[in-house]
Amino acid sequence: MRNMPALGVLLLTACVTINIYFPAAAAEKAADEIIRDIQGITPQKTEPKPKASLSDWQMTAFQWLDKGINVVISPAQAEEANLTIDSAEIRQLRATMESRFATLQPFYAAGFIGIQADGLLAVRDAASVPLKDRNQVNKLVAAENADRQSLYQAIANANGHPEWATQIKSTFAARWVSNAQSGWWYQSAGSWKQK
Repeated sequence: MRNMPALGVLLLTACVTINIYFPAAAAEKAADEIIRDIQGITPQKTEPKPKASLSDWQMTAFQWLDKGINVVISPAQAEEANLTIDSAEIRQLRATMESRFATLQPFYAAGFIGIQADGLLAVRDAASVPLKDRNQVNKLVAAENADRQSLYQAIANANGHPEWATQIKSTFAARWVSNAQSGWWYQSAGSWKQK
């Protein structure tokens, strides 16, 4: 009977589970960074908005109010979810995709290839691709799609969650379309649309 409280505590601690949720916002940010890097797009810098100036006494009052609230209610220190996108495999895939992009870009612009709903590339209309370019376009699309699939799995593996590959692919699918340049084609609701 004396061991009952110890057994109860042991059972309680054994029942604790830790849920690890897919960091969707971090995945979108990572996808944008990778896609812009591959496409050679530098993010636009925004100038900070000027802040309204407060008088010294107002600043002091806000600081004291903040300290008082923190005494009564402890501030939550939530850590922002992060997604690792740096490993040897990821760097290699990004470099390969970046070097391939220069060759793919004219085919995007001509409308020969487009981004499918799943984020992979497709030859939109094989008959419209000049005969001399068909083999090259097919090989480029196949290589790009293989690297995209490998990239998603590499990111999931780098974060210790191989099961996240499907969610990463889904996140990238939306971000590929969002980061598509004007005139490029993408699939939406089963039909091709031009951005």
